[in-house]
Amino acid sequence: MNILFIIINFIGALAVFLFAMKLMSDSLQKLAGNGMRSILGKITNNPVRGILTGAGVTVAVQSSSATTVMVVSFVNAGLLSLAGAVAVIMGANIGTTITAWIITLFGLGESSSAFSLPMLLGVISLALIFSKKEKMQAAGNFVMGLALLLVGMDLLQSAMPNLEEYPRFLQGIATLSDYGFASVLLFVVIGTVLTCLVQASAAMMAITLVMCYKGWIGFDMAVALVMGQNIGTTITANLAAMVANAAGKKAARAHLVFNVVGVILTLLVFRPVMNLIAFMTSGIVGADPYIAVGAAGYAPEAIPLALSIFHTFFNVVNTIILAWFIPQIIKIVNWMVPTKENESDEEYRLLYIPGNWMSTSELNIQSAKQEIEQFSKRVLRMYGFLPALRTAKSEEEFDEIFARVKKYEEITDRMEVEIAQYLTRISAGGISEASSQRVSGMLRVVDNLESIGDEIYQIAVTRKNKRADAVHFSDELNNNLARISELTLTALQVMDSNLNGEYENADLQAAYDAEDALNAYRDQLRAAHLDALKNSTYDYAIGTAYSGLYANYEKLGDYVINVSEAAKGEKRPD
Repeated sequence: MNILFIIINFIGALAVFLFAMKLMSDSLQKLAGNGMRSILGKITNNPVRGILTGAGVTVAVQSSSATTVMVVSFVNAGLLSLAGAVAVIMGANIGTTITAWIITLFGLGESSSAFSLPMLLGVISLALIFSKKEKMQAAGNFVMGLALLLVGMDLLQSAMPNLEEYPRFLQGIATLSDYGFASVLLFVVIGTVLTCLVQASAAMMAITLVMCYKGWIGFDMAVALVMGQNIGTTITANLAAMVANAAGKKAARAHLVFNVVGVILTLLVFRPVMNLIAFMTSGIVGADPYIAVGAAGYAPEAIPLALSIFHTFFNVVNTIILAWFIPQIIKIVNWMVPTKENESDEEYRLLYIPGNWMSTSELNIQSAKQEIEQFSKRVLRMYGFLPALRTAKSEEEFDEIFARVKKYEEITDRMEVEIAQYLTRISAGGISEASSQRVSGMLRVVDNLESIGDEIYQIAVTRKNKRADAVHFSDELNNNLARISELTLTALQVMDSNLNGEYENADLQAAYDAEDALNAYRDQLRAAHLDALKNSTYDYAIGTAYSGLYANYEKLGDYVINVSEAAKGEKRPD
C-alpha cells in the first residue's frame, strides 16, 4: 500500500511539472504571436544563423520538442530547407538546457525556499491574468507556469521516498550501477525509454536531478540518463512527422541522428569528459559531484550543477562539431527516408533563385523567370488532381487526393511570396526602364498564378462539401463539368507554353481563343442551368453546387488569361 501511495504521489507531482511546462510554453507562444513562426520561416541555409535561431526560439518556448515539431511542419510546408532545419534543431538542443539551469538555480533545496518564490510569482501572475489585454494574460500565465514548475519540483522531491527505508531497492539500483561502462550504456537506454514514455526531456531531467539529490544514483549514471534523454526527446518530432511528407520525415530523422551521433561521440571520450565536468564543478562550488550523499565533503548543490554543466557542454560541443557535417547528416537521412517519385513535387524549394545576391540584374530576372516556369508547371500538376476527386471510390482515396490539393495550394502561396520578394529586391536595385517593366509584369504573373492555385483549391473544397452533403450530379451534369474542365486545361496549357518561351513571343491569340471557348461554354451552361431551375429539373443543393463549380472554372480561366497578358505586357483591345 505504501508503494502504491508513493507511485500516486510521484505521478501527481510529475503531472504538475508537465502542466507547468505546457503552460509556460503556450503562454510564451501567445506572447510572441506569429513572431516565432516568422523567425523560423526566414532561416536560410546559414548554419550559424539557424543554430542561434533554434536556441533562441527554444529558450523562449521552453521546449525543444515544440521547436522541432515546428521545424518538421515548416519543412513539410516548404518553409525551411532540410539543411536549415538541421541547423535549427542543433540550436534547439542548446536552448533546451535552460530548463536544467532553472531547476538547478531555483528548484532544488528545502521546501520553504522552493515555495517562497512560487508564492510571489503567483501573486504577480494573478494581477496579470485578470488584465483585459491578451498579451498581459499570456504574461500572467507564463509567470504562473514558472511558479507551478518550481512547485512541481518540490513535489517531485517530496514524492521520492527516503531510500534508507528501502534497502533492497537501494541495493537493486546499486547493482545496476556495478557493471562499469556497461552500466553507463544501460542507463543511456533507460533514459531513452523513459523519456519516450514521459514525452518530455525537461521532466526527465527534473526526475534525474531529484534522484541524484536523494542519492538514488551516482553522477556517472545520472549523466548516462541525460544522454538517453537527448535521444528519447526526438520521439516527439518523429511522431509528428508520421503524417508529414518525406521532407518532414527527414527533418525529424535529422534530430534523431544528431543526438545519437552526439551520444556516441561522448561515450567514446566518456571518462575524460566526466573528469572535466567534475573539475569545473569543484572549481565553482568546491565539491566533487562524485562524493556520495552523506559522505564527507558532500555538497547537495554539486550534482545538479554538474549535470547542468554537462547538459550544456554536451549540446554545445556536439553542435560545434556536427555543424561542420550537416551535408553528411543530410545524406544519412536521405538514405533513411528515400523520396518517392510522386512526393518530389510536394517538397517545395527554390531551384533557380540563388541564396546569395547576384550582381547582374539581368541574370536575377532570368532566375526569377525560370522559377516562374516551375510555378506554372506546379499549378498544372495541381489542376491534374481535380478529376480524381470526382471519381474517388472511397473516403480514404478522396481525402488523400484532397490533402495533396491542399498541400499544393500552400506551396503556391509560398512560391508567390518568395518570388515576389525576390522580384521586389531586383526592382530596388537600379535596373533599366525595360527591365523594370518586365519585373512588374512578372509580379502580376506570380500574383495570378497564386490566384489560380486558390481557385483550384476552391473547386476541391466544393467537391468536398458536395460529397459531405451527399449531393449527386446526373450524368449530364458530370459530362458538362468534364467538358468545361477540359477547356480550362487547354487554357492552362497555352498559359504554360507562353511562360516557358520568351515573353515577347507569347501567343496571346491562342490564349484568347482558349478563353473565348471557355467563356462561351460557361454562358451555355448558365443558360441551361437557369432553365433547369425554372423547370425544377434538379433541387436547390444540386443547382448551387453545380453552378458554383462551373463558375469556379470560368473564374480560373480569367486568371489564366491575365498571366499571358502580364507576361507579354499587352491587353486585349476593348
